[in-house]
Order: sequence, then C-alpha cells, then structure tokens
Amino acid sequence: MTTPAERFDRNVQRRSAKVLKQRVLEQQRAEFGKALAWAAEHDAIERAAALIVSARRRFLLGYGKSHGYASLLATDLSGGLSGVHLVGDGALRPLDVLGDIRQGDLLVAVSMERYRRETVEVASAYVRHGGDLVLITDAEDAPLAGAATARIVIGADSASFANSPTAVALALHLLATLTIASSKGAGRRLRDRDALAAELGLYVEEG
Repeated sequence: MTTPAERFDRNVQRRSAKVLKQRVLEQQRAEFGKALAWAAEHDAIERAAALIVSARRRFLLGYGKSHGYASLLATDLSGGLSGVHLVGDGALRPLDVLGDIRQGDLLVAVSMERYRRETVEVASAYVRHGGDLVLITDAEDAPLAGAATARIVIGADSASFANSPTAVALALHLLATLTIASSKGAGRRLRDRDALAAELGLYVEEG
C-alpha cells in the first residue's frame, strides 16, 4: 500500500507537464485495456448485478474517495430500482443500517486503497449480523474480500499521485447497466422519473 505522497515522489515530482501528461495517458490507455479484458473474461459483475437486483433494499457504502464511487453507483441504480440508499451521506447513518438488517437486504461496499477503517468496520459488522455483502475493491487480498458474498476486484494503478478512477468507473458503469437491464420495472421507473423531473423543472432545456 502506498500513500499519495509516496506516489507523488515516485511519479510526479520533477517531471515536466508534457512528460507527465504523456506518462499518465499511456498508463491510462493500458489500464483501460486491462479493465476491458478483465470484464470480458470474468463474470464477477454479472454475479454482483444478480444479487443487487434480487435484493429488497440496497445500501451503498464507502468512505473517503470511495464515497464518491458509492454515490455514483447509488445515483445510477436509483434511476431504475427502488430501495437504494447511500449510507453516511448525512441522511442515513451506519448505526441505523446495522440496527435494522432484514432478510433480503444487501450492502454494496466500495473499498479502494488506502482502505478506510470506517468502511471495513461497518461492512464487517453488517456481515456478522447476518447481512450479505457485495464488495468492489482493487486487490484480491483487500480487507473484506473474505467476507463478501460476491466481489468485483478491479485495478486502480496510476502514473499520478492519485489512484486512477478509470477502471473503477468502468466497472461501476457495467454493474449499474447490467443490474437495471435485469430489473423488470426499470423501464417504467425511468419513464416516471423523467416525467417527474420535467414537472419539477430539474434540468435546463436544450436550445
């Protein structure tokens, strides 16, 4: 496990903008290619999607940078599914989730290096109390890997000081797409939400 400061010293410091840009672009091209090949060859995303679509309530969890990924996935899933809840966003506390685990509930945790203690502790407690866990992470031996009912392990290497979001965003996009595609009521829900968004004037009209 490396820190942002260590990656800065190794990858960024004393490099010109032109050299650094080229290095990052080349590394990201390679990383995206590996992610595409992994997704084509493995069925981890399909297994996770099946669990999510069959769940009664879906809780999304992640702290630090992983909270952004969890929020992105929650937003996409809620477009076509009911019962999607983002934990730790101020409205839903981990204690509330742990105190009300019901049959058919599912926790989807995003936990990327460096692995935040809050994510590990809350997800571990969730499993201990009988809940099922889908884990999205970046290493086979990452914390929570052994506790997950299903896990998606996707790389996040980078030539920058920050771990790359490229492969993670691809995995989340595929996961949301496959989940919504297999949900019987997704089309109706998406159309209803479009109508409500137009009624409320949520978006700027084109033209």
